[in-house]
Amino acid sequence: MKEKKKRDWKSIIGITVLISFIAPIAFIIYKIIVSPTTNVEQIEGVRVKTDYILMLTQCVLGVIAFFLPNMLSKKLKIVIPTNMYIVYVLFLWGAVFLGEVRNFYYRVPHWDTILHTCSGAMLGALGFSFINILNKHEKVHVELAPIFVAIFAFAFAVSLGVIWEIYEFKFDGILGLNMQKFALENGTQLVGRAALADTMEDLIVDCIGAFTMSTIGYISLKYKKGWIEKLLIKMKK
Repeated sequence: MKEKKKRDWKSIIGITVLISFIAPIAFIIYKIIVSPTTNVEQIEGVRVKTDYILMLTQCVLGVIAFFLPNMLSKKLKIVIPTNMYIVYVLFLWGAVFLGEVRNFYYRVPHWDTILHTCSGAMLGALGFSFINILNKHEKVHVELAPIFVAIFAFAFAVSLGVIWEIYEFKFDGILGLNMQKFALENGTQLVGRAALADTMEDLIVDCIGAFTMSTIGYISLKYKKGWIEKLLIKMKK
């Protein structure tokens, strides 16, 4: 009896996610053309032109982000662990397809919060990877204490989280989008503290995710548990 081949989950998940980004694009472009500019009656669930522009922008960026790991892997000669890659691709799917296309940001309570917590943890792991690559590089050999590596990973993750919020703020202004959720689904604009709530909550949970990963990484390095090593991006031999 022939032994059954193991399923290549990395490829299956990757292809499924990529199709989910590309398939809706033609429909989204059509909706951009025919949708109203504003929701005059302010009815919840009625999407306007800017909603579909945001959806299209996210789908295109999702496709670019999907291919980014492979491009960086070839360019920088690095190896991305399968588990880390799958988590990254599923995160993109949750943010782009489920979040924007399927409208989970409004339909599912705290969906954005969950994603930002996960992104903080992933960026923390990326910070550990950056130090690991430097430490193993022939020209830059660095020996750092586990606590310093953990602090760097935390700061690295939070800094990228801040940069992402700056990106959302600028593109909301340039393209009239609502990535920072300063308006309700029906178009009603929030004011004062309510308008800041989404951005500040994102930054707070970014910190929580980054701190959690940094703590796990610190324990792993300090006591040689080997947990964080399974997520680290490495240089090709």
